[in-house]
Amino acid sequence: MSALIESPWGLSAYGSANAHAAPDVARVQLGAERVEPSAAEAFAATRALVERIRAALRAQGVADDAVEESRLSLSTDYDGYGEERRFLGYRCEASFSVELRDLDALEPALIAATEAGANRVDNVVFTVADADALVARARRDAVAAARTRAELLADAAGVRLGAVVHVEDLDRPEQGPVMYRAMAEAAGSGGGELAPGRVGVSASVVVGFGILPG
Repeated sequence: MSALIESPWGLSAYGSANAHAAPDVARVQLGAERVEPSAAEAFAATRALVERIRAALRAQGVADDAVEESRLSLSTDYDGYGEERRFLGYRCEASFSVELRDLDALEPALIAATEAGANRVDNVVFTVADADALVARARRDAVAAARTRAELLADAAGVRLGAVVHVEDLDRPEQGPVMYRAMAEAAGSGGGELAPGRVGVSASVVVGFGILPG
């Protein structure tokens, strides 16, 4: 058997690293819906409901620019099956996301939103505001890990590392947000403090070095 050396210019080593940080941002997806006899009434009732929810969020210190409406849908709603199927009305659903930079305000904001009429808390995702800094730390640590591995290989081979001649970023660093899922009915149940944990980012590289005589 023979091994094919694709890069005969020196020594290459793989390095990977993880970087973690405590989250400082929470992104919440909220939903609200109304069923009314006509489409126009359903739209109007849902708009009024969304305004009540946004007013409740403002009262909790959530700025308007932290709220982004993402989806509005309208569908017919029925109850029963077959001959017993009965038309209930038009269901209008609105969903929107809220970004909170104060994690201590998260639970009060969720409770206020559900009390104002939000009937879905689809998910809560914890992340970091300065994700670029976390990614940079993971990349630096990955390069350092590659150098450590290369030094070990060079020592085992009886040579010394030369200058870096090639660096390849193998993949886009992936951030692992911490997600909390909850039903709106449970938002006010007093189940204790949300525990966001930590946000993790991973990075991996291949670094090529020249080699010098030992």
